[in-house]
Amino acid sequence: MEIYLIRHTTPLVAPGQIYGWSEIPLAETFLEEVNSVKKQLTVKFDRVYSSPSMRCVKLAAALTGEVIVDERLRELHFGDWEGKTWDTVDQDALQIWMDDFVHVCIPGGESMLQMQERLCAFWNELINNSADHVAIITHAGVVRILLAMHRGMDMTGIFDIKVGFGQIFHIKSPVPYK
Repeated sequence: MEIYLIRHTTPLVAPGQIYGWSEIPLAETFLEEVNSVKKQLTVKFDRVYSSPSMRCVKLAAALTGEVIVDERLRELHFGDWEGKTWDTVDQDALQIWMDDFVHVCIPGGESMLQMQERLCAFWNELINNSADHVAIITHAGVVRILLAMHRGMDMTGIFDIKVGFGQIFHIKSPVPYK
């Protein structure tokens, strides 16, 4: 099995805006970015999975006619911070989260550990199916966590993994996650 992790294209948001589960518009460069992603993909996918966020579903639909939407592929739930900017959220709460983002829940949202648990469940189901080539259209946080697990990295280092808009990561011979 080969898995292609693909981040959605560029969103149209204000600098520093927090938009994990929020529905946001895509930049005017969407079609150009779709074409760029398509040029990089030389494989026909047996299955294409997508986060339910429209910024992912639109890219997935542009790549294939049949998209399997899975709630577990959502970005981190930023709860009370959704739609705000990093400089406008409660700075004390932000510091507490930044000091231990793996375990600390964002007010009204989730922790990275909770996100990892839902992704592990998705991943382990995925690798037990018979598909040879799979695409997953999702978010930077999801890609980082899946790559960290694949690489055996500690979750505290996930922000060292850079994930650009429309970027593709290829995983060969995936293994179950614990």
